[in-house]
Amino acid sequence: RTAKTRQLIIVHIGSKRPQATMVQSINIKALTTLASVVRRPYLAAPHVFVPTVSEVNYQALRDHCGIKAVIFDKDNTLTAPYENTLHPRAKFGLQSALDTFGTANVAILSNSAGTDDDPGFVDGREIEEALGIAVIKHSEKKPGGLGEVMKHFPNVDDPSQLCMAGDRLLTDVVFGNLHGMLTVHILPLCTGEENKKDNKVAKIVRTVENKIMYADWWGGRKIRSKTLEHKVWRGEDVCPLTLVEEKVPLLGELESKEMD
Repeated sequence: RTAKTRQLIIVHIGSKRPQATMVQSINIKALTTLASVVRRPYLAAPHVFVPTVSEVNYQALRDHCGIKAVIFDKDNTLTAPYENTLHPRAKFGLQSALDTFGTANVAILSNSAGTDDDPGFVDGREIEEALGIAVIKHSEKKPGGLGEVMKHFPNVDDPSQLCMAGDRLLTDVVFGNLHGMLTVHILPLCTGEENKKDNKVAKIVRTVENKIMYADWWGGRKIRSKTLEHKVWRGEDVCPLTLVEEKVPLLGELESKEMD
């Protein structure tokens, strides 16, 4: 493996041990998939939008949508960027998923931990110990990695039985939609000082993709109107999956999230 790491001293709750902070390599899979998204922008349209993972109705996912397992992104979905401790705003959601699906059927698919940017699976192992759930090892970054995901969940027969939840439209949501999963888009979990370690390129791209998808303009409305159907779930009106009233986020809300 050729990925290089730089060392930063990070103080964790309950631990003062130094931790290596990864530098993400270029996501080749996302770049090659971009052409498909340009032709079919609805691939980036999520089935459900919620502020955090704690606003998802996991019992409804299991009981009414045929979902057998849940995949979470890590950075800005469960934790602050490049931190390995569960964020307070994500605690309820992760526990709800674990209570509903069981530990074996909840996992993290990150574009940092568990990839070739994580030599020796050092960061992945620390996350597993801290959060109590598995980090799926995968060589190809999202929107790649389906093969490793399916191997991780032996009880899942079809990708439509998976729910993918994350804060990135072009990686998390596109990955799920490409394979027929039920996709949940989350606002970035952290702002301001909490978000200082966020990948700068990812932050810029996320701002652009969110504006295109959610700004009040005809293009965004048209993309959202063509959201791909899920094999089982028939929509929020028929089967609510949110614990708060679902709404398209205001552009100002998105901008403040990225600028803080």
